[in-house]
Amino acid sequence: MEIKDIQNLIKFVAKSGASEVKLEMEDIKITIRTGHDDRGETTYIQQMPQMAAQAPQVIAPPPTEISTPTETAAADEDSKYITVKSPIIGTFYRKPSPDKPMFVEVGDTIGTGDVLCVIEAMKLFNEIESEVSGKIVKILVDDASPVEFDQPLFLVDPS
Repeated sequence: MEIKDIQNLIKFVAKSGASEVKLEMEDIKITIRTGHDDRGETTYIQQMPQMAAQAPQVIAPPPTEISTPTETAAADEDSKYITVKSPIIGTFYRKPSPDKPMFVEVGDTIGTGDVLCVIEAMKLFNEIESEVSGKIVKILVDDASPVEFDQPLFLVDPS
């Protein structure tokens, strides 16, 4: 089960008015409780013992993303970089058309105003330009993937 599936489940439970939903699958156990005392919703996700990766209980208020200690450590490493985020909701593309080369690759040097990608929204292709100069360190989204508003797309080293 992926994070997006869990987020959709949380939204569904919130809209349904149920006070508690438990979901157990072969490798994951999820309990979603909605509070009536203005505390909001609490989500508990626990990996079952037969999983190789040990992920104890993770608690996160929706609709924020569920973070793990590994993601937190990675965020600390990436704090020296500038994050280029999506200005709109749509589908992320790394190249202008299937037969053209990628706009940018990891290691490329970019300048202010350089096109980094396009995001398709409602059949319109919007070029996303860089607002910073630097070197592309990491591309955080796969080609042809849906992206949300303010979702990180690239990490840029400004030095």
